[in-house]
Amino acid sequence: MSLLNETHAPALRSWVASANQPGADFPIQNLPFAVFRRAGSDETFRGGVAIGDQIVDLRMAASRAALSPQSLRFAAACGDSSLNRFMAMGPDAWGALRLALSRALRTGAPERELLSACLVPQSDAEYTVPAKIGDYTDFYTSIHHATSVGKLFRPESPLMPNYKWVPIGYHGRASSIQVSGQGFNRPVGQTMAPGKSEPDFGPCKRLDYELELGIYVGTGNQSCSSVPMDQAESHVFGLCLLNDWSARDVQAWEYQPLGPFLSKNFATTVSPWIVTLEALAPYRVPFARPEGDPQPLPYLDTPANRAGGAFDVQLQVLLESERMRSAGSAPAQLSATSYRHAYWTVAQLLAHHTVGGCNLQPGDLFGSGTLSGPTPDQAGALIELTSGGKEPLSLPDGDSRTYLLDGDTVIMRGWCEKPGTARIGFGECRGTVLPAKQS
Repeated sequence: MSLLNETHAPALRSWVASANQPGADFPIQNLPFAVFRRAGSDETFRGGVAIGDQIVDLRMAASRAALSPQSLRFAAACGDSSLNRFMAMGPDAWGALRLALSRALRTGAPERELLSACLVPQSDAEYTVPAKIGDYTDFYTSIHHATSVGKLFRPESPLMPNYKWVPIGYHGRASSIQVSGQGFNRPVGQTMAPGKSEPDFGPCKRLDYELELGIYVGTGNQSCSSVPMDQAESHVFGLCLLNDWSARDVQAWEYQPLGPFLSKNFATTVSPWIVTLEALAPYRVPFARPEGDPQPLPYLDTPANRAGGAFDVQLQVLLESERMRSAGSAPAQLSATSYRHAYWTVAQLLAHHTVGGCNLQPGDLFGSGTLSGPTPDQAGALIELTSGGKEPLSLPDGDSRTYLLDGDTVIMRGWCEKPGTARIGFGECRGTVLPAKQS
């Protein structure tokens, strides 16, 4: 479990002035990782770290020996077109490079002269998915989301009896995961309208978003082995924002008996930046179950997880319609919540995923599942906010939504903030719905 160290000191300041601005997502206490290149160029993608409104080009930093000698091989690994090799190096390597960057970027650091030549403005950059994702598992960790959606279909018994005992997940499609800025065509598929005896085929009419966090696996485990709870977080590289787009009408027809298929495999959007668990250490909070709920089975329980296995990450969803863009209006907030409300922790997800002998690999991705809070305004999907489409959501410009329309852009943001601690931001995760392709 990542602990506080010198990189978290709130008083630290950087010679990159934009990192010291109040409310900045990327102060020196954060240092998240991404894979980027200059927009519109034919440069190869390579790893970088955010500082203020700049990116430290880690390939260049390694080639110019702009960091401490003991960290250069770790920076060089980030020069690849994905972060997988660096992820596989493990927590000691991740921490060593983070410490070297922190010291080199601090006000008065002697590395400034060399490292300043390795900066690329974020405004000049374009990004790709930061890891080669071999496998993607989407979980269902919000009891508030599970209960709200369950009530729409099973009012008498919204939660399945296994929910409070076992982390629920399904195998998703890694090939359709793209980075923030993704535009995708409205999916098509089979749907069964109420009262009909045969399904229809055509564009989805109930397109939704799901507010999630993504969890990147760092070091893997051998096949037929398991990762115990007290080691689970050492296998996690970091977190990102994730939008698990969902075709609700397709899902309703196809999900029994094996779960989601075409309703989920057409698009998933992730933010470019991965915030490490080490950076999130100041925002750990206790993990606790509501009174009367069963406690986790022993293989999913440790004192450390109870004391600080949850993270207080603030999350926000906004909608930008074509009408808003035309009018120059700001996006409308749809909901806001926190990851602290999740029913299962990061460590529990990884420990459970491997308990039967499943081998995870560097770059594998978990989705947290829709992260809804306990009140209606904290719902992480339109299916909750509109009671399954029965209660349209009013927007500030007089428009309304039950589900997403073509041209809608969904924007997700995340950050951690509290008095006496540096703000840690995730940037944003943005995706736009395009019209269905005509066959």
